[in-house]
Amino acid sequence: MAKLNSGIHTHWKELTSEEQLEQIIKDSYDKTAVIFKHSTRCGISVRAKFILEDDWDIEEGALDFYYLDLLNYRSVSNKIADELQVFHQSPQVIIIQNGEAVYDESHHDINLGEIKEYLPQ
Repeated sequence: MAKLNSGIHTHWKELTSEEQLEQIIKDSYDKTAVIFKHSTRCGISVRAKFILEDDWDIEEGALDFYYLDLLNYRSVSNKIADELQVFHQSPQVIIIQNGEAVYDESHHDINLGEIKEYLPQ
């Protein structure tokens, strides 16, 4: 699987601003968005990222996937917690539909199978 220069796989779009988050929330009315909040200094987070990417078998374009390096963009992580009413954790997966968080999971409970339940039918 190809990687971007930043070390993330090509299926992730980098989330780097609060304005981008606002657009993701708006766009979630048309297409489900998935945000993966990642700490590059946390072993659990590194493992969760590896498991997601190693098991990846979701058709490109089925969902919008975003990667947040929360050490570099902590204000965006805080905005996610405020806007979507989810308790901040790391690592964490948040699924957004119709402007709301419909799923969030963290640490060892992150798995691709649960994310795939939100694929369009």
